[in-house]
Amino acid sequence: MEKGVFQALKKDGSIYYRASFTFQNKHISLGSFPSQALAHIAYNEAVSLSHNSNITLSDYKPEVHTLSFSKWVTIINFRDNHLYFKTPIYLRPKYFEYYLTQELILKFDVDDLFFYSTHTIMKRGGHLFVADYGMQLNILNRYGIKNFAVPGKDYRFVNGDDTDFRYKNIDIINRYYGVTKNDQNGRIRYNVKIHINGDFFIGLFRTETEAAIAYNKAVDILSERGIAIRYTKNYIDGMNAKDYMEQYEKIKIPEKIRGYNP
Repeated sequence: MEKGVFQALKKDGSIYYRASFTFQNKHISLGSFPSQALAHIAYNEAVSLSHNSNITLSDYKPEVHTLSFSKWVTIINFRDNHLYFKTPIYLRPKYFEYYLTQELILKFDVDDLFFYSTHTIMKRGGHLFVADYGMQLNILNRYGIKNFAVPGKDYRFVNGDDTDFRYKNIDIINRYYGVTKNDQNGRIRYNVKIHINGDFFIGLFRTETEAAIAYNKAVDILSERGIAIRYTKNYIDGMNAKDYMEQYEKIKIPEKIRGYNP
């Protein structure tokens, strides 16, 4: 058997080959291959990557190379930065890159390194998500961006790069469900609506917190009226129950909502 190649059996009894190598005292799996020859080519490719610092990620050509691009990222990062990650991460000064593909590169703060080194990012239907405790978690949620939030209206990327998820680059405009920030010549107000069979106006409020509570109160009223829609209520971070209820009681909800018949 060629160096770095191991024969294995599938459940149906057919033979396949696994390749692996050891670098900086770490044993690294390179994947499965249909032939011994391909597995050995993958082994030699990995050895070359780990010892030749002139090879960079831009040298990868899928029609030429046997290893996957993500495996190139993990090996080259390990070679250059002496840290091994199973996910396709390359460390840069003060941030890191996550390579979804050779062309699609996401940027994150180092504070997120542990999370993304243990969670694989996937893309489906234009959405980026990870599997977390058996659930699909939209990565936008990690940054306070709600599901169905509208870019440019509810949040924006400060430098215009929607692949840059560094915290300083994410500006949350509307944090709460049903709440829209309005700037009228420097006068900030928060417009609150709830969707039933169209948008119903709840009110215009001076503070974002008050607006979020107003939305919650409208949800409670509609639930009591027997509406079948399942609304997600706003969680007000850093507010105790007493202060919440004081504001809740003061807020008046329009009759059109209080008297709504499903």
